[in-house]
Amino acid sequence: DLLGPMYPTDDLDGAEQRLRDFLIYRFGGPQDYIAQRGHPRLRMRHAPFAITPAARDRWMLLMNQALQESQLPADAVATLATFFDHMTTFLVNRNS
Repeated sequence: DLLGPMYPTDDLDGAEQRLRDFLIYRFGGPQDYIAQRGHPRLRMRHAPFAITPAARDRWMLLMNQALQESQLPADAVATLATFFDHMTTFLVNRNS
């Protein structure tokens, strides 16, 4: 209900791929994201969406659940969780 409207129902796979490519790039992997989409400009790309504190908290809840299910090493989970916490707070652009 909070996040669904931000994602095009006909491009959920694309949204997942963009996030995957961004994270791979951000953490030192191949720069496919940059080659395909240019500089991340996260605030600009997210500006059209009403990212409220409640939406941020919901995304974090779901992402933290996904991280726990991922079976990644604990240090990787901690690094990603910290990064997500900082980035999602940075992207909040509406109070309510």
